[in-house]
Amino acid sequence: MDSERTDLLDRLERFYDAVPRDAARVEDHGSLVLFVREGPGWPFYARPRRDGTGSPTLADVAAVRARQRELGLPEALEWVHDLNPELLAVARSAGLCVLEAPLLVLDPAALPDPVTLLHPDTAEGVSVRLLDPADEDLGDAVAARRAVAAVAFAVPGTTRGEAGAAERDAAMVGLDAAAVDEERARIADGTRLSALAGAPEEGELASGMAMRVGDVAEIAGVATLPSARRRGLAAAVTATLAHALLADGTDLVFLSAGSEEIARVYLRVGFRRVGTACVAEPAAVTT
Repeated sequence: MDSERTDLLDRLERFYDAVPRDAARVEDHGSLVLFVREGPGWPFYARPRRDGTGSPTLADVAAVRARQRELGLPEALEWVHDLNPELLAVARSAGLCVLEAPLLVLDPAALPDPVTLLHPDTAEGVSVRLLDPADEDLGDAVAARRAVAAVAFAVPGTTRGEAGAAERDAAMVGLDAAAVDEERARIADGTRLSALAGAPEEGELASGMAMRVGDVAEIAGVATLPSARRRGLAAAVTATLAHALLADGTDLVFLSAGSEEIARVYLRVGFRRVGTACVAEPAAVTT
């Protein structure tokens, strides 16, 4: 591995380790660390220790999973394969399913105007906006962002489907007010950006967010309602977030794609692959 790539992956690893620390307590489990969120928001994960204290073992994985079950947390383990290649076999031997996600970094010189990414046949009336903590409708906007993501990730991929506005509206009901307050605070302090794409007669159709630590940011949660796919909305949301991050001084923007097919969306936005991010979880139980 050349020194430039090593430095890049080390910056990403420092970001992964830093993101949870202001909202979670940290527990050591051998060569793994578990981030336990304190307060509202999505639960965090376990990761290899940054200090390189040994390679994660089957016993380490078993210990951290037992602790996650004890705390009622998802049994989730994340790492960069290029930095911890041995963990893939260990996780699979523990019975975990591992998603090998393309890890991509933005080339700022290749970032297009978001409008050019929209399909011309369906672009009329579509706009992409960044959420502002001062907006009176922030609560509705946060609910819409989360609802779009929930509906979209229930039907992963880029293929068009049936789920759309009705499912989005149903998913918006009952959003915890604490989640709105948490998102408002994160946007206000500059550690998070949130974006929505929609049209007047259709409502919100796509969403995404970015998390920032210093001059590094990860774009995540980019999602499009299945009924609105193949219109360039996810690419436009991603480009809008990337432009805002660069304008605010971020010099390293990255993301992980759920599959090679999804990665092709981000290649259009100016991202290039630099490695593989792994997410390990127990296999889904089917009946």
